[in-house]
Amino acid sequence: MVADKHTSEEKHEEKHDVLKATQIVIHRALEKLGYPEEVYELLKEPIRMLTVKIPVRMDDGTVKIFTGYRAQHNDAVGPTKGGIRFHPNVTEREVKALSIWMSLKCGIVDLPYGGGKGGIVCDPRNMSFRELERLSRGYVRAISQIVGPTKDIPAPDVFTNSQIMAWMMDEYSRIDEFNSPGFITGKPLVLGGSHGRETATAKGVTICIREAAKKRGIDLKGARVVVQGFGNAGSFLAKFMHDAGAKVIGISDAYGALYDPNGLDIDYLLDRRDSFGTVTKLFKNTITNKELLELDCDILVPAAIENQITEENAHNIKASIVVEAANGPTTLEATEILTQRGILIVPDVLASAGGVTVSYFEWVQNNQGYYWSEEEVEEKLEKVMVKAFNNVYETAQTRRVDMRLAAYMVGVRKMAEACRFRGWI
Repeated sequence: MVADKHTSEEKHEEKHDVLKATQIVIHRALEKLGYPEEVYELLKEPIRMLTVKIPVRMDDGTVKIFTGYRAQHNDAVGPTKGGIRFHPNVTEREVKALSIWMSLKCGIVDLPYGGGKGGIVCDPRNMSFRELERLSRGYVRAISQIVGPTKDIPAPDVFTNSQIMAWMMDEYSRIDEFNSPGFITGKPLVLGGSHGRETATAKGVTICIREAAKKRGIDLKGARVVVQGFGNAGSFLAKFMHDAGAKVIGISDAYGALYDPNGLDIDYLLDRRDSFGTVTKLFKNTITNKELLELDCDILVPAAIENQITEENAHNIKASIVVEAANGPTTLEATEILTQRGILIVPDVLASAGGVTVSYFEWVQNNQGYYWSEEEVEEKLEKVMVKAFNNVYETAQTRRVDMRLAAYMVGVRKMAEACRFRGWI
C-alpha cells in the first residue's frame, strides 16, 4: 500500500511539474513553427544554472547556510532578465521553468532580452531586517561573476521588494567599484527606479482583461470579476477592476476567500490587509479557495500560485474568460478542457508580461540617465501590451490553436531565430 501511495504521489507531482509542462508546450510550439529537434534540445533547459551556498550570520550569532539559484535560460537575443524570489519552497526545477517563462514573456512583448530567474530557499517572514540584508548581499557576492547590466539583470519576485533590490544594487556597485543602477530593476525611485514599476504587472493584466472582454463582447462596467490572490498583483488588479466599473465579487488570500454577489468594497479591504496581503482572517463568513474558483462570474483571474485550475475542477469553472496573472495556475489538461468548453484563456506568459516590460523601461532609463514621467511609462506599457495581445490572439485564430500555444509560438520564435542567426543551430 505504501509503495502504491508513493507511486500515485509521484505521478501527481510529475503531472503538475511546471518544468515538464513548459517543455511540452515549447516542443509543440516549435513543431508548429517547423523548427528542427535540435532547437528544442537547446531551449528546453537553461544554458546556465548556478547553485550557490550563502553563509549568513544570524542575529543570535549563529551562522546559517542558505541555498540560492540563478538560471539563465537563453542569451541569444540579449542579456537575461528575471526576478529573485525568497521562499521556503524554491526548487531548482521551478527556477529553471520560471527562467524559460521569462524568455517567452520577453519574446511576446518583443524585448531585447532572454529569460533569467533566481531564488533563495528561505522564509523571509521569520527573518529580521538585518538578516535579510546580509542574505541579499551574500547572494549578490555569490552570483556576481555571471550577472550585470549587460549579462543578466535581476528584479523583485515573490517576497522580495524594492528595499532588497537596493541592497543588492549597493553590493554589486561595491564589487564593481562603479555605481551600477542598471544591474537590477524594481529599485526605489531615488536609486534609479522607474515610475509605474510597482503596479506594472497588474496594469498589464488589466490591459489584457480589457482586450479579452472586447473580443468576447463583455462590457467591463458591471462585469463580475473574481481575483484569486490578494498579494502585489492581485490587490492592485482588484483595485484597477473596481475603478474601471467592474464588480469584484470575490477575492482570496492564503487563509480563505471572500464573496459578495453585489461586489466587495475593495478600498476597505486594501486598507485592512496586512503586509503579506492577507485580509480574510478579519471576516467570519469566508468561503474556500475551491469555492471561489467555481463562482459564477464573467472573468476569473488566478493571481496566486501554480496548479489551481486542474482537470479536477476545470469542468466547474463558470467564467467566460480566464486571465492568468499568476505563473502556471492552469494545468495543460485543464487548458484543454476550458478551451473545449469555449472559455477564452489569456495565458500567464502574455498576461503578466507588464512587469518585465516596465523593468525594461527602468533599465533603458538607467542606461541613458534620463527618466520618464508616470504618464510616459503608462502610455508606453499600453502600446506594448495591446500589440502583444493582438499578436497572440491573431496567431491563435489563424493557426487554430489555443491562446497558450499561440503565446508560446510568438514567444519562442524570436529566440529560435536569434540562435539560428548566431550560428548556434
